[in-house]
Amino acid sequence: MAVTLEEAPWLGWILVKALVRFAFMVANNLVAIPSYLCYIIVLLKRYWYLEGMMYKWLLGMVASWGWYQHMGVNASCFLYMCIQFCVVAQMMWLMDHIFKYTNFGIVSLIHGDFFIRQGKSHRDQQLLLLKKHLENNYRSRDRKWIVLFPEGGFLRKRREISQSFAKKNNLPFLTHVTLPRVGATKIILRALVARQENGSPAGGDAKELDNKSKGLQWIIDTTIAYPKAEPIDIQTWILGYRKPAVTHVHYRIFPVKDVPLETDDLSDWLYQRFIEKEDLLSHFYETGAFPPPKGHKEAVSREMTLSNTWILLIQSFAFLSGYMWYSIFQYFYHCLF
Repeated sequence: MAVTLEEAPWLGWILVKALVRFAFMVANNLVAIPSYLCYIIVLLKRYWYLEGMMYKWLLGMVASWGWYQHMGVNASCFLYMCIQFCVVAQMMWLMDHIFKYTNFGIVSLIHGDFFIRQGKSHRDQQLLLLKKHLENNYRSRDRKWIVLFPEGGFLRKRREISQSFAKKNNLPFLTHVTLPRVGATKIILRALVARQENGSPAGGDAKELDNKSKGLQWIIDTTIAYPKAEPIDIQTWILGYRKPAVTHVHYRIFPVKDVPLETDDLSDWLYQRFIEKEDLLSHFYETGAFPPPKGHKEAVSREMTLSNTWILLIQSFAFLSGYMWYSIFQYFYHCLF
């Protein structure tokens, strides 16, 4: 495509901005993540409250990269922006194993997030590993929330497989979402929810009753609507060459006690939720807004914002920490050599 003389200054500005954004993100990662690791080593991983606070700050930095373009690269990064002020320090994430090898992978490993490998050949083993991981890490680190993507992958990669499965099993044909997978959801609910019988936990374990306050009480279903149904890819998110856009998030809340645990019933429950997601997104892309709840004329929306002052503070802390640790290592290097 030829560039006109009128477009040249604009393209030049986009290029300069992209290079500056990329350079800043590289610098940010080079100082923030090593500083986090140094603090963890010094703290000997005993002070999980402080680890959670630093984890929250790091996610705040990730959120800010997308915030200043008013866009989210995918569901994970956009959720960083939505929840980083609230409960992220006490939250566990389940994510694809490929993220283990990204710049943020070491941070998530230390925080206790779980990386799950996709595919039939790994499924049973991964579910056993997930069960063990929850038993060893969720309550011991005082986690309150867990983030799961039941669809188990990117829409563009799973849509055709999901539609083929739906056709074989006489399920609705979905285009905006894919049918969810049940395995991880079932493991999480059975591990983190204390079912009660006659006012006491099944089996009569008093200790389990004491821990029930640490278990899951609610499911918050999140549906994200992207501009023109086009999620922002990673290179656009990093370089910021696409025009700013508004991304919409729809929330629904379900009590965990109302969610069935048996595999078939849980599958039906999850399928129904994703069929409803399909209707929500279809309505949004047709009208530009999510449908209102029953009994309301319109959906009530609230703008999500990040504090520029807070972002400046955590970024400053990251760069100052990087300089501090560099000076410390440089001092010991000269003392030893």
